[in-house]
Amino acid sequence: MDIAVEQLSDLTRKLTITLPHETVKPALDKAYAKANKEITLKGFRRGKVPRTVLEKNFKEQIEAEVGEQLVQDSYFSAIEQEKIEPVVHPEIAEHRFTEEGGFSYVAMIDIKPEFELNQYKGLEIELPPLSVGDEEIDLELQRIQRQQAAIQTAPEGHAIAMDDLVTVDFQGFHEGKAMKEVHNENYLIDMGTNRLGEDFEKKLVGLHQGDKTLYEIDFPADYPNPVLAGKKVEFKVDVKEVKVRVKPELDDELAKDVDAGYNSLDDLKSAIRGDMTKARETARQGDLDDKIVLRLIELTPFEVPKRLVNYEIQEMLKQTEENLKRSGLSFESAGIDLKELVDGNREIAEKRVKGDFLLKKIAEVEEIKLADEDIERGYQRIAGQYRMTVEEVKGYFSRREELLPFMNELHNEKVLNFLREQTIIVDKVAEPVQEAEEKPTE
Repeated sequence: MDIAVEQLSDLTRKLTITLPHETVKPALDKAYAKANKEITLKGFRRGKVPRTVLEKNFKEQIEAEVGEQLVQDSYFSAIEQEKIEPVVHPEIAEHRFTEEGGFSYVAMIDIKPEFELNQYKGLEIELPPLSVGDEEIDLELQRIQRQQAAIQTAPEGHAIAMDDLVTVDFQGFHEGKAMKEVHNENYLIDMGTNRLGEDFEKKLVGLHQGDKTLYEIDFPADYPNPVLAGKKVEFKVDVKEVKVRVKPELDDELAKDVDAGYNSLDDLKSAIRGDMTKARETARQGDLDDKIVLRLIELTPFEVPKRLVNYEIQEMLKQTEENLKRSGLSFESAGIDLKELVDGNREIAEKRVKGDFLLKKIAEVEEIKLADEDIERGYQRIAGQYRMTVEEVKGYFSRREELLPFMNELHNEKVLNFLREQTIIVDKVAEPVQEAEEKPTE
């Protein structure tokens, strides 16, 4: 095997790999012998078709199969011989059988970047304080009041207001054409939850049961529903029914209705404070991890392989496509421009790739390795999350394709645990609390 290596950039190597006649001929002979046993041609008995006839009729197909096998058999030996460590699957091109009876192909390979770490210990990270303010408790009590409210038919002449339950028929129009994905009958709107957007609900305020209306909404480009994002949509709405909430008093009886274990409103407030503090601790850890990685990227700039970034983008697109399928949509039906989606995700993908390289570099410098007990804890955590047995989880990760990403995630988590211990957390000045609104994801 002859290998010619060309350095196209700091991160890209071009390998031209040529296999000799002595390697290629047996592979071709074996493929033609196999084809002879399997192929039936008029005028010839099975297994008795001359090689020249097979070459005339099936040469392109057989050589393609043999060429693919030759690449698989030689690629890993080639990169091991040249001591090259790819970070993503290679791009294979220019494969051909030579006049001398050999086989040649080109492998475009991206390698991991070399860089020196800058500061990664003692980082100052600003985070919201853990303490829960009285205003936040009051807002949660308001949410509970709303949740515990009795639902009654609205009195005659009642004008729609926030907290009402409104049943409507609606049809959306874009550029004069009805949108089949933006249509519903007897659709229940819980005023204040903004399931169809804040503007949509605001247009209903003041209307009455039986009213018909037509209004236009200009949805922002970052609107969570891709069908509506960036579009100016005209809605035809028919108000079918209106119901109102009758909220209970904020007292000890309300606390007892929420949970029999509470004897007073103070008990309920104390439980709310504890739950919110616990949730804030969990969210704070995720926020801290994100900010640590972003700070590392800022402090240690370096280039990353474009093919690896593209691979990460493709993984993100797959996830988006799966989310759309669960809603019965596709990129096309959702009106998503794939090029715009790719361009919009490129920066995020690049940061993910950089973050992974940085964590691996820190693990190398600090000699942070994944131990058997770390993997076992990972199995147990997933078992708890998905209500599976540990053995079932291990069975799922028995294949290399699933196990390696899982181990990579666990290793990164261990590095982040180390970095958290080295981080100086600064409490962020709390912003004024605003009235809470439930905003379910579309």
